[in-house]
Amino acid sequence: MYTTLFWIIIAIVVFDFAFEKVLDYLNFKNMSPTLPKALKGIYNEEKYAKSQEYEKVTSRFGLISSSFSFLLILIILFTGGFGLLDEWVRGITENIYFRTLLFFGVLGIVFDFLSLPFQLYSTFIIEELFGFNKTTAGTFVLDKLKGWGIGAVIGGGIISFILWAWLSTGNWFWLIVFGGLSAFMIFMTMFYSRLIVPLFNKQTPLEDGELKTAIETFAQKTGFQLDNIFVIDGSKRSTKANAYFSGLGPKKR
Repeated sequence: MYTTLFWIIIAIVVFDFAFEKVLDYLNFKNMSPTLPKALKGIYNEEKYAKSQEYEKVTSRFGLISSSFSFLLILIILFTGGFGLLDEWVRGITENIYFRTLLFFGVLGIVFDFLSLPFQLYSTFIIEELFGFNKTTAGTFVLDKLKGWGIGAVIGGGIISFILWAWLSTGNWFWLIVFGGLSAFMIFMTMFYSRLIVPLFNKQTPLEDGELKTAIETFAQKTGFQLDNIFVIDGSKRSTKANAYFSGLGPKKR
């Protein structure tokens, strides 16, 4: 017998999926290969048409992959999959921290493996079709392993912190978690490019020249204090990305 709380959870999951798909449909409906008048003379018409076609293909594929995830969640909920997993981890260890980490770890790995065919198709079929893909099989596997490692360290740390706060701080739980997670997000915003990016990409300082001068001039005009400009080897995975700003305060780059 399903409880009222169960049906509330189901309703939230269904509403979230339906609302997101409605927004996606509205965006998809308004896509057009015709270059807007405001962009004529600024953006290449052929490239714009290609970008719109790319968005349509990725939107259709996104509908398939998100529908799969949605149905998977419903199946797990209705079959009691989360409860079965909880019983299994309880039989392995009585330590609440290890039990919680094992629960979410297994859940994350299972979901990632089930979504692997979609990741492979997106990278090696769709991206390849539009000439964007530069990722090799070796890079894909290595990135996946690194992602799991980072997820285990950061995700495990966050889960452990939340669990500790819940068990130890009583009524202050919500405030301590809010403060801790806020501090962590600020820290990651400041140091992401120094701590995480080097695990996946090589960053080298941009040499003095016309490009560096133009970037610095633009940053000054917009009031964006910028002391560090780097070149990243992002093209070893894709030809899409070109430039981005990262950091906060004195750690902007």
